[in-house]
Amino acid sequence: MANTFHLQVASVDGLIYDGMVQSVSCRCIDGDRAILAGHTNLCTAVGMGTAKIKFEDDTSRTAACIGGMLSVMNGECRLIVTTWEWSDEIDVNRAEKAKERAEERLASKKLSEREYKIAIAKLNRALVRLSSCKVKQ
Repeated sequence: MANTFHLQVASVDGLIYDGMVQSVSCRCIDGDRAILAGHTNLCTAVGMGTAKIKFEDDTSRTAACIGGMLSVMNGECRLIVTTWEWSDEIDVNRAEKAKERAEERLASKKLSEREYKIAIAKLNRALVRLSSCKVKQ
């Protein structure tokens, strides 16, 4: 099919997806990016946000995607991520509790700069996971 391209999504845990897709979109460091068949060559860093893959059969799936690299080279797309969690597999209660813990930690007035940065990172991760669950599949 001419309107599809090969996508690989991988993390340190291994290969997450390897197949033909119509599109992939994710948050990059310079904004949201959508890749379609025929996209120009590209290499950019991935930020924190919801990723969406539209498969060959017109179905789609979303994921919480945090950090990594996105590359398109000669029609092949690779998304090498730090964290990838399919939205339908996220434990919402666990993510809510992580959000609450991070907010409680941030409310403390006795945080070092390092502790503050860690708490912000944990809060952002929880928020990305929760927002990914709310995105319509």
